[in-house]
Amino acid sequence: MNNRGYSTFPQIFSFASKSLHRFNEKLILKLLIVEDELSLRDTIEKYFTEEGNICEVCGDLKTAVSKIAIYEYDCILLDIGLPDGDGFALLEYLRSSGKNECVLIISARNSLDDKIKGLNLGADDYITKPFHLAELKARLLAIVRRKAFGSNSILTYNEISIDLLGRSVTVNDKAMVLTKKEYDMLLYFIANKGKVISKNAIAEHLWGDEMDMLDSFDFIYTHIKNLRKKLMELSGKDFFATIYGIGYKFI
Repeated sequence: MNNRGYSTFPQIFSFASKSLHRFNEKLILKLLIVEDELSLRDTIEKYFTEEGNICEVCGDLKTAVSKIAIYEYDCILLDIGLPDGDGFALLEYLRSSGKNECVLIISARNSLDDKIKGLNLGADDYITKPFHLAELKARLLAIVRRKAFGSNSILTYNEISIDLLGRSVTVNDKAMVLTKKEYDMLLYFIANKGKVISKNAIAEHLWGDEMDMLDSFDFIYTHIKNLRKKLMELSGKDFFATIYGIGYKFI
């Protein structure tokens, strides 16, 4: 570890170093998880630590402020309902002190007013509880991409190149035409590459509350079949592994 807490192993990049450029490299993030619900906090910490990230945790506003005053983080996962104050106060502190950490609000509050307030105070995204950890990771990585790349946001994974601003995809320098759902699905799988993603998690990420009105997950199979075919036509590779009875893995 260096004196800022970032891993210094070779081939591992931190967002703070501005060296993030390919998702097929190993990305290590230093995260601060501010959540007073112990079981959820431990679950989130375990999930991201197993990914190789560096996680610090706390359950109250006072400790969070003291940590941020001393250390720097790549992203803060922030609950706004804390026992000793409102998490919005932490956003105000970050802004007034000139700090530039990414902030992803995780909250049971789902009112539009709270979401607008959080975003106006400088939060980068807002996700309501309960949520799938795979979606939390995807949103966190999306924030990191935006901050790291700025207006030149190009995501590369093997032969696949995605212009995140133009929402266009090329494979081996050949344009690939995708529907909106196929594009969102591709990003979701790349953000969670190597992990088994359940059909339920895919449906909730791509369709949200509307998934409750669906009779089956057959539509997921159809979208993956189409996306798989388009990728194979341009790359000659099958990026999807079917885990029967569970879901899919992007490899």
